Formats: sequence, structure tokens, C-alpha cells
Amino acid sequence: MNTEKIIISGGGTGGHIFPAIAIANEIKQRNENADILFVGALGKMEMEKVPQAGYSIIGLPITGFQRRIAFSNFILPFKLIYSLVKAFFILKKFKPQAVIGVGGYASGPIVRIATMLNIPTIVQEQNSFPGKTNRILSKVVSKICVAYPNLDAFFPKEKIVLTGNPVRNEMVNIEGKRDKALAHFKLDATKKTMLIIGGSLGARTLNESLMKSIDKIQSVDFQVIWQCGKFYFPNYTNQTKELTSKGIHLFEFIKEMDLAYAAADVIISRAGAMSVSELTIIEKPTILVPSPNVSDDHQTHNAKSLSDAVILIRDNEAKEKLIQASIELLNNENSAQQMAVKLRNFAIPNAAELIVNEIEKCIL
Repeated sequence: MNTEKIIISGGGTGGHIFPAIAIANEIKQRNENADILFVGALGKMEMEKVPQAGYSIIGLPITGFQRRIAFSNFILPFKLIYSLVKAFFILKKFKPQAVIGVGGYASGPIVRIATMLNIPTIVQEQNSFPGKTNRILSKVVSKICVAYPNLDAFFPKEKIVLTGNPVRNEMVNIEGKRDKALAHFKLDATKKTMLIIGGSLGARTLNESLMKSIDKIQSVDFQVIWQCGKFYFPNYTNQTKELTSKGIHLFEFIKEMDLAYAAADVIISRAGAMSVSELTIIEKPTILVPSPNVSDDHQTHNAKSLSDAVILIRDNEAKEKLIQASIELLNNENSAQQMAVKLRNFAIPNAAELIVNEIEKCIL
């Protein structure tokens, strides 16, 4: 492999950061001597997560435009100019063979300047409805790696390559782990299991939907693995401490997601790009409740792109419909099995490999 000096830029959320790290890991796997530099946004989570993964990162003072009146909007042009100048000097000093943008504000300046310096550039779009930064950059980059088909309405068709989203292999490797998973979560092997995950901070709608239907869940004798999130855990732990004996297992955060996936018979989740990509590989019957609090309603677009391979429930309908739909799915093995098979059609488990293939082609 001839990729020796690569810049990967972007971040802001885990949905941008974890694919970026997966791409870096694939490059390193092919060439352990490769020099990879990340460029992120100062103050954002990539400045912590990337070093934890073992890579160097430089921060730009770039921020996004606030839709309300805010002082930060007035200084945004100055931050943008400074970020563009800093990006220029980063590129001149590091001399990368290629630059990869994974979305988020930080990818804008570095990828744009790279194109002006005739450095091969690639952007990776995680969502079925592209973010603003990638839509702007798509006009000037060399290639666009996408996770969903039919994005030529947003990007130049001749630049698009369907690669999928790189996922964390340790998350989706569940084969042969069911017995270990049941033991880890102290579950009853004779009962079916519902997994509810709302992200590290939690999802209020999913939590409130479950709380409202606790009696219903107990009446049908299922068990639940419930990741309620850091924000909600102190409140719910007091309300539900007596429910563990009745099959409802509450967690602030689940580190061993591979075991949670392995134990689950039905999964309830938000529809973030990375969650959706993981779930297509997991191939478990899935109910998605897209968050209404994301830009451009990305999560609804992600969920709809899976067609009838999942059940889609709107956030404002979840309290009335979510748990009942989950129970019906747990009771209908034929329907659940069909959904799992359909999810397989959307899975691209070797996404990081395909993206790095495209990087190599741009360098040659």
C-alpha cells in the first residue's frame, strides 16, 4: 500500500468521529508505518476521542452558524478565515497524499484548501440526507463515498461510490456470544429480550415510552435491557430499582454493546447513521424512532431508506405505539425473521476497506 501520509478531517459527533477512526485503522492495518493526522474543531469531542484511539489531532477554531441571534454568528467569518489560513499551513507542513473529510464543520476548511492545492480529496457521507458541509464540498472533491444509494440528487453522480459506513467491528461481532451475553446481563434464557438504546446521553421519548408501559411489559413476561443514558439515569434508577427482579435491567451506558446486541430478540433505537449501519449488520428485528432534534431531519431519512426492513415509529407517536409494537414483534417470529433477512440486503460490513480502496485509487 502506498498511502503513507493522510489527513482525516471532521467530527462534532460520534457519527462523524467513529467512521473516521475506522478508516484510519484500516489504513494502519494495510501499512503500519502510515502517518495519519486528524484535523478537528477545537472544543468538540474529536479532540478527546481521536487521541484516545491513538492518533494525533490538530484543532481549528471553526464553529457552525447558530439559527438564533448569537454573538458567535458575528465572529464566524473571522473564525472561518483563520481556519482556512491554518488549514493551508497544516497542508503545506504535513504534505499529505490525500485528505478525507467525514463531515462536520472542521472538514470544510481543510478539504477546500486541499482541493485548491490539487491534493486528492474524498468525502464520506454517513447519512441518507447529506449534511451541508459535504454538499458544498462535493462540487470540488475527487470522490464521494456514500452509505446509501440514490444520492445523485445531492452529489455529482460520476463522483459517487457506494461504500457504506465504517462500523466498529467490536460492536457488531456477535456470532456465538448469546450465552455469554445472557450471563453478563443476568437474563433468563427462557424469555425473549427487548433492547432499548437511546445513545450515551439518552433519549427522553424512548425512556418515557418504556416507563409508561412497564406494567404491560411485565404482563407479557418479556425482559428488557434498557440503556437510559447518563442524563436520565439518576432519576430512573430510583424509580426502577425494584424492577430488576421482574426482568427490567437498567443501565446508564452499555459498554459491551456486542453482548447487548447478541442477547436481544428485538432492538429499539434512534436512527443515527452509525446505529443504522450497525443494525443492518446485526440483522435483528428493529424498531427505529428517529430523533426530531437533528438538522435536516437526518434520522427520519435514514430510517426510511431501510424501507420495510424495519418498523418506523414517529417520535410524537412513540409513547402510544412503541412498546405495543415491540411486544407484537416479539410475539410474531415469522415477521421478525423476515425483517432480519431484509436488513441483510442493506448491510455493507466491509465499508472501511472499500473507502480505503478509493483513497488508494485517488493517490495512484
